[in-house]
Amino acid sequence: MSVCRIFIFNKADGNDIEIDQFEVTGSTYEPKGDILFNGRKFNCSDRSGLIELAECAALCNDSALDYNESKKVFEKVGEATETALTVLVEKMNVFNTDKSRLSSHEMAMSSNTIIHQKYCKEFTLEFSRDRKSMSTYVAPAGRSTSNNQQSAKMFVKGAPESVIERCTHIRVGTQKFPITSQIKQEIMRLVNQYGTGRDTLRCLALGTIDSPLRKEEMDLEDSSKFVIYENNITFVGVVGMLDPPRVEVIDAIERCRDAGIRVIMITGDNKNTAEAICQRIGIFHDLEDIQGKAFSGREFDDLSMEEQSEACRYAKMFARVEPTHKSKIVEYLQSHGEITAMTGDGVNDAPALKKAEIGIAMGSGTAVAKTAADMVLADDNFSSIVAAVEEGRAIYNNMKQFIRYLISSNIGEVVCIFLTAALGLPESLIPVQLLWVNLVTDGLPATALGFNPPDLDIMERPPRNPKESLITPWLFFRYLAIGSYVGFAVVWSATWWSMHASNGPKLSYWHLQNHFKCRAGGKEWENINCSVFDDPHPMTMALSVLVTIEMCNALNSLSENQSLVKMPPWKNKYLLYAIALSMSLHTMILYIPMFNTVFQICPLSLEEWLAVIKISLPVILLDELLKFIARRYIDRGLKSNQTLHGMISSFGTSLFKNNLQTVDKIYGHETTHIE
Repeated sequence: MSVCRIFIFNKADGNDIEIDQFEVTGSTYEPKGDILFNGRKFNCSDRSGLIELAECAALCNDSALDYNESKKVFEKVGEATETALTVLVEKMNVFNTDKSRLSSHEMAMSSNTIIHQKYCKEFTLEFSRDRKSMSTYVAPAGRSTSNNQQSAKMFVKGAPESVIERCTHIRVGTQKFPITSQIKQEIMRLVNQYGTGRDTLRCLALGTIDSPLRKEEMDLEDSSKFVIYENNITFVGVVGMLDPPRVEVIDAIERCRDAGIRVIMITGDNKNTAEAICQRIGIFHDLEDIQGKAFSGREFDDLSMEEQSEACRYAKMFARVEPTHKSKIVEYLQSHGEITAMTGDGVNDAPALKKAEIGIAMGSGTAVAKTAADMVLADDNFSSIVAAVEEGRAIYNNMKQFIRYLISSNIGEVVCIFLTAALGLPESLIPVQLLWVNLVTDGLPATALGFNPPDLDIMERPPRNPKESLITPWLFFRYLAIGSYVGFAVVWSATWWSMHASNGPKLSYWHLQNHFKCRAGGKEWENINCSVFDDPHPMTMALSVLVTIEMCNALNSLSENQSLVKMPPWKNKYLLYAIALSMSLHTMILYIPMFNTVFQICPLSLEEWLAVIKISLPVILLDELLKFIARRYIDRGLKSNQTLHGMISSFGTSLFKNNLQTVDKIYGHETTHIE
């Protein structure tokens, strides 16, 4: 943040009003830059109005500038807005300090130090949102106490509309003139021009109180009386600060909109400035009618409770809010069924942070805000919240895919055992083989599914209903469909070897169904060796198909609804490693004699492996069909029937800015993670 515009009065004689506007170069915290007047470098010491403005900027300030030796950059110490004023004072250099021989550390605060040495700061009337200003009570340094009281003055800074309201005079050079309604209108016209122009500047009005009350006459314990003491202000000037949106914010807001999240900005800034910023970052479209979508705090208070509740349904921006508005807006949103998540950094954000379903404190915020919040945003970046929404959805999806993989596999094993018993066929799998599959072979791919990347359309889906069960009827049908195929394929593979394999006994289906009658003998069993029913090949085929089909099922679980064509297996390399290791373990027990005995299996020939692959691969085609149905019909139905609400609101424009210094907040509708 940096000051880039200043204006003061040069003449105010009746209707003859002349305002001088200055440009300030430099957009970082480096205290180097020029003050330009009509495009030319200007010496600020030539204007007494600029000297007084610099004194006000330096003394109405609790922040500082420091030089970081290791990073070789100037850094703020304190609040960003006040640091920008500190940098302005250094650039103005109203006492013509020779900085050529100063070190970077000395240069950081040289002009500010001179001003601080000139005055003795007695106390500060802290900023409050009701009066939207703060002030410092100062006296010239080096004078006796009695003289100090007589020559004491107050410097004031705050929101232009609030400060101008309490101004009785304006400063022109060393003189002051009564302020008129025409002058007030001219000041506010320029303030609005700064705030709604190309740069959307944040404006602060600076002024002095030349004859304040004596310190003894002030009740400094009662902040409600501060507005009384900050009266009869003499207007000095206005500074316009550039606080550009982060480059990534526009894209982040667009992604929120695609994800069914409505973005609202709630800020303490001027309404016109806030509207301009909303248009700049994409909350409002260029030609959008903002009637009923943007409110100032006063406009919101003027509404009835029903109208306030209705306003929260459609509003995209609130400006000049009071602390009480934050909790009130959260309550209205929750009454509409919204799931709210608020971000904030100040002490007065704590109630709303606590009240919201998810409270997110800024990493640079106060300890009170961090304690009240559920989580802390380390980098103070709005885009990080959007990334967290995506990550939260991805985690939820991966959890569903993990469950889906294991349930469909287990359903397949149950179906296999049920079919074998129902059809009277020889058993396809024995307990030790099922234990091997469940504990070893399945475990590795299931774990790797936790590393699945987000679906390609994950931020294009509406937030899910929080009342929606983890396993929907459609998902349960998919589990049954895949599981049924797995069970059928396992039974068929064992049956195939007994009936069709070139090295098999080529039995009929009747023989398999009545295999328990073989040892009793009979005409039907002539030329059939009953030991064929003890051959390990059918079980080996069944186990190999079960393992292979579950590896294919793991590939299906890479995404809930995205085709493998769009999300190929190598998107999750850990899954490929897990599948390779699982197949290696299966190959080990097939071809090492010791394990053959334990698992009652045997090595497979090339023909048998080809049969395993042919029986296993169709599960991919079946799941691709189910995914297609889900994309084409199920998801579309959800989008058309579900109201795409959801809200991320920001308390203060600063969450979108390079420097966060005010309060921000977000809301999400019908979401489970951070959404």
